[in-house]
Amino acid sequence: MKQLNGLWTRPPIAHARSIGTTHRYQPGGEKMKKNWIVIPSLLVLSVVGVVVAAGATQPMWRPLWERVNPPPKVVVDRAMRTQALDTLVAKLNENYIFPDKAKQIEAVLRQRQQEGKYDGIAEGEQLARQLTKDIHGVVKDLHMEVVFSPGVVPPDDALGPPPRTRAEWEERAPLPMRLFASLSDLGVEKVDHLGPRVGYLKLSAFHPHFLVDENFASAMDELADTDGLIIDLRENGGGAPDSVALLVSYFVDERTRLNDIWDRKTGVAKQFWTVDKPGGKRYGGKKPVVILAGPGTMSAGEDFTYTMQALKRATVIGERTWGGAHPARPYRLGDHFFAVIPDARSISPITQGNWEGVGVIPDIPAAPDKALAMAEDLLRRRLQGSAPLAAAGH
Repeated sequence: MKQLNGLWTRPPIAHARSIGTTHRYQPGGEKMKKNWIVIPSLLVLSVVGVVVAAGATQPMWRPLWERVNPPPKVVVDRAMRTQALDTLVAKLNENYIFPDKAKQIEAVLRQRQQEGKYDGIAEGEQLARQLTKDIHGVVKDLHMEVVFSPGVVPPDDALGPPPRTRAEWEERAPLPMRLFASLSDLGVEKVDHLGPRVGYLKLSAFHPHFLVDENFASAMDELADTDGLIIDLRENGGGAPDSVALLVSYFVDERTRLNDIWDRKTGVAKQFWTVDKPGGKRYGGKKPVVILAGPGTMSAGEDFTYTMQALKRATVIGERTWGGAHPARPYRLGDHFFAVIPDARSISPITQGNWEGVGVIPDIPAAPDKALAMAEDLLRRRLQGSAPLAAAGH
């Protein structure tokens, strides 16, 4: 889902603002297979059935549905192009977290318009790609994009405030999304023991806390007897910041301030703290933790990695992460276009910065296919007392 009011997934389930993840469903197997395309947390446009993830957007059930009921072809005419561009410029100036950059983007888009660069583009996805490319020529904000929708895009206020409980979510979520939640592992892909002392937890997303709290508690109960833990986020598309805070809570011994998210519209930064009483057993603040990360670690996945590293609570092994730290939400540009615009930014109270455009830099570089073996070896030697675990940030 992409985060609407909080974090991210590039391409994260039901958030009006997220860090972002897109789910594509295919038939077969005991469960629907998931292909996370990430951007900041999950953003569900329930009216049109779209999940926006940090940088990617895809109707959830479209691949199957369109085989039976193909959508009508939308021909983009001059009026639609003009409306989309004019509204995009207005929404950027009103909402983008860096007003000066919004003005620079406007200047480039208007120049391209005067040059006739958009004239004659009658295919919606092509126009969306071109506008996104031109925006990224000014700012490399990975959560920002223009998206075409064959269906009619709902008004900006169609979703209302994001749900705060599972009951609220179930009242508002469309049937396919509720079905997905009932069948899915909700991002907890694997919980395992790599030998008697080392645990392994693989997460593909950080769905809203009220959907994953029981899954996190069950996983941590199963891993509580291990002496060291590997958390695999190499294919994590992001999600919700409150779920990041929930998971970090298992690895500290006292209440800790983790991240602030500053909102342009309100001018206020919301603070995210650990949860006092997470369900299940705490892992504690002493046992060694290794995080596997790489380019497929996005948005909320990066938030967790960055925060654990900044707290010196984990060693990060792998490659530099994706680099998207600005929570974003969709803004309607017309009947068939919307723009995902970052209107907030993360500020770590520990580093006073974030990972936007840079990514989280691993403590120990490793190729993706070597990272797990390296983490296992490092943990086992650490637990045997023959090798210190590299301190995060060193």
